[in-house]
Parts: sequence; structure tokens; C-alpha cells
Amino acid sequence: MSYQILSRKWRPQRFDEVMGQVHITRTLQNAIGMGRVAHGYLFSGPRGVGKTTTARILAKVLSCKNPQERNPCNKCTNCKEITQGNSLDVQELDGASNRGIDEIRELREAAKYPPNSGEYRIFIIDEVHMLTREAFNALLKTLEEPPPHIIFIMATTDAYKVPATILSRTQKFDFKPISLNDISTCLKDILDNEKLTYDEEGISLIAQKADGSLRDSLSLLDQVIAYADATLDVETVKDVLGIIEENVFLDVIKLINEKNYQNLITYINELLNNGFAISDFISGFNEFIRHCMLYQRENSEIYNLSEDSINWIKSECQLN
Repeated sequence: MSYQILSRKWRPQRFDEVMGQVHITRTLQNAIGMGRVAHGYLFSGPRGVGKTTTARILAKVLSCKNPQERNPCNKCTNCKEITQGNSLDVQELDGASNRGIDEIRELREAAKYPPNSGEYRIFIIDEVHMLTREAFNALLKTLEEPPPHIIFIMATTDAYKVPATILSRTQKFDFKPISLNDISTCLKDILDNEKLTYDEEGISLIAQKADGSLRDSLSLLDQVIAYADATLDVETVKDVLGIIEENVFLDVIKLINEKNYQNLITYINELLNNGFAISDFISGFNEFIRHCMLYQRENSEIYNLSEDSINWIKSECQLN
């Protein structure tokens, strides 16, 4: 049996399983309960935060034969077909590879037919901002006067590229980056279910590296598991993901404080020559500075610094 990556194996199947987007899932559930389902939705936000997953869950609950508390049952024929991607009533299109006017015309023709077994025919268009101007114009008429059995759910990472005429005919939901705590909690739950041992600090590093994307964090976790094969300790996570040690940032800030710019340039060049990405260095250094500032505010609950860094801050800033 082929291996299934974590992001697919643990994809949420209910609204209450979607991480970090309560402001959206609650609104959708309330709309379903009140019978106020719109004919067009636009889900926008960064990659890997649950846009397409939420679209599929919405499609399932609207097609489900036995919905439970405004969630799909995931047991009926309609739910199973949508989960497996072979439902006749739910059609998914990739806007990047189906971006022309011909594809949208075919979609418009398909929209004329009633649903096969559910109440709605639902079209999920991912990366909708990739459609051409002509394709958007072809879609506009159907969005403006849709048949009562049609629902469009569009997802995009670049909402500003979607024409205003489309935006004005849809309900727009803004997905936000997922917090470090939420990502860490999700990763720990998955590792507990997978019966793998781990260091909490290592999981925090993965969550930090993911930069608000749960899908990215699961991809990174897959990578670390494949390398470690046993315990996911901090050093293993750092080796696999190219995490720069905190003492490197401490050395950099010392050189800056001493105004030793020649050695600073040499030091950073050596770091980059060793294979570390400049983007990782910049983000890591920013995070280090942030924790230094938090420590100076004497908030011991939220800073994350080594003893060497704390001692340096005390000596330079004369903190007691």
C-alpha cells in the first residue's frame, strides 16, 4: 500500500476540525442553519491555511444526506464521493490549468443541468485569480444570475487579482495565517496518533519554519520523520530544516554592537557559503531581535532565549 502524506491523511473533514479559522467556519455553519447559503463564495488567504479544505467541507455539508450539527456525516454516499473526488454534483477546477474561456464555457453549460443526487451542483475553482480576463467575463453572467441549484466556491492566494465585478457578486472570506500555538498543537496531536516520540522544542521549530501554513508544517514534519526514523529531537529538526542556531544571531548582534562591520560581512558570507538561505537568516534574526525586546520588557512567559543571550542582554543593557 502506498504511503499517504500527512497533509492528506489528516485533512480536516468537519468544520470543527479546521484549525485557526473559527471566524469563517462559524459564519458558514450559521448561514447553513439559517438557510442563508449564498450562490458565490470567495476564500482568500495565504497558502496552506484551509481554503480548499473548507470549500470541500462546505460542499459536503450542503450535499450530505444526514448532516450532524451543521457538519457532514462523512458516512453517506454523497460525502464519500466528495471525499474521494468522484462526485457528479461537486466539480473541482484548477484555475491555473483551466484558465481559458473555453473551460469556463463548458462550466456554464454544465451549470444548466440539475444536481444528480444532492440539492446543489457545486463548482470549486482553486487559484481563481489565474483565469484570463475573457474567462472572468464569461463567468460573470452566471455569477450574476445563477440557477437556484448552483453554488460557486472560489479560492485564491491573490484576491487583488480578482476583478471587482466578481468580488461584488460573492461573499468574501479572508483566511488568516495559523498561529504558532495552533500549528504546534496540531502537530503534537498527529504525532501522538502516529505513536512517534518528539521534543516539544523541535515541534515549535517546525511550526515557526512553516510561517503560518499548516500544510507547510505537515510537509516539513513528513521530511523530518523520514530522516529521523525514531525520536524527533531538536538537533534532528535543526539539521533537516536548516535551522540556524541562536548563537549565530548572538554573534551577529555582538558584531553590530561593536561596529565591527568588516568581520560582520565575513561572518555572514561564511554562513551563506555553508548553505544557509539568506531568507532563513533574515527571518531568524528578526525573530531573535523580537525575543530580545520581549525579554527587556521582563515578560518571562513569552520570550525564548538561551542563557548566553540573556547574559549578553543583561551586560549590555545593564538589566538586573
